[in-house]
Amino acid sequence: MATRILVISNYRDYHTTRPEAETFIGLAQLGFEIYVMTYPDTPFKSAFAEAGIRVIDFHPTRKFNRTEIDKIRQTIVDYQIDILHLFNSVAIYNGIQSAKKQHVKVVLYRGYCGNIHWYDPSAYLKYLHPRVDKIVCNSIGVEQEIQRQFFFKTNKTVTINKGHDLAWYSSYAPTDIRAELGIPQTSFLFVVVGNNRKMKGIVYLAKAFAQIPHDLPVHLLLIGRDMNNAEINQALHGRSNVHFLGFRKDVLHIVAACQVFVLPSIFGESITKSVIEAMSLGIAPIITDIEGNVELVENGQSGFVVPAKNSDALSQAMLELYQNPEKLKMMGEAAKRRITTHLNIQQTIIATKKLYDELMLSK
Repeated sequence: MATRILVISNYRDYHTTRPEAETFIGLAQLGFEIYVMTYPDTPFKSAFAEAGIRVIDFHPTRKFNRTEIDKIRQTIVDYQIDILHLFNSVAIYNGIQSAKKQHVKVVLYRGYCGNIHWYDPSAYLKYLHPRVDKIVCNSIGVEQEIQRQFFFKTNKTVTINKGHDLAWYSSYAPTDIRAELGIPQTSFLFVVVGNNRKMKGIVYLAKAFAQIPHDLPVHLLLIGRDMNNAEINQALHGRSNVHFLGFRKDVLHIVAACQVFVLPSIFGESITKSVIEAMSLGIAPIITDIEGNVELVENGQSGFVVPAKNSDALSQAMLELYQNPEKLKMMGEAAKRRITTHLNIQQTIIATKKLYDELMLSK
């Protein structure tokens, strides 16, 4: 009999959740019986159906809600679920409660570093809950962080990266962002994508860009919400070759038109998806050496890895790629290969299958 998996996740955003959704489509093709509990307007509904995945039009919305817990528990009972795989906070809170007294394995997903502490009582309602059988971590850094929260050595954690497929990005042709911005077609473009939060370290990128000589034909594109604020503008020292694009739906088309992708994060990331996307497009990345992300790029080969909070090092790496077109080209090509060899979707599917098979052996 096929192993029955109940997945609870939010699949409303096609682009953001595609790696996760494609993993379960691949697992269904390998013979697992997959049930996906998600919002009814998911764009994956037809793809799930074609793969033989049953979609249950429901997603919990409140923590510890008795009605929602009962709904999940009844689904576990009705479909004789073997493994419950939970991907977001509200699913985790309610899913763990629904598994009480049920003969089902509970698997959680953790996608970023930070905010889990052994001394925080709320941690024992989620990742440190004794009912949890396995925690799937999106990077070694995340796994190490969670392991530090346990008082004793445990085998509850496993690192499985969310894989990608270069074919997903083949349709993202470069947009003529230079014409839109009214800058020369020969302009060299650095780009960063992400909403401006402290963890993103955008102010350090602004300080780094301000160090680049004024007479060079380089421009910086900042894509995302809340970038154009007083702190960043002050750090830029009045540079006119900086463009605040805000939120854009055509972000990957813009990234494809740039030469270098920069992510100056200072904490909290875990193999950031925007970097993977840029690498999949053949855009050379510059990232910082924080836990998680540091696993993504081979420094000096598929991009540059610089110390976090170090604007001097960041500026130097940016200048080096501008001044060395051959190295830039080599790194862009190596970045694509890195995704294929270390972060491809088939590896994710195989690793998840292995996890499920091991859980079933211990059931």
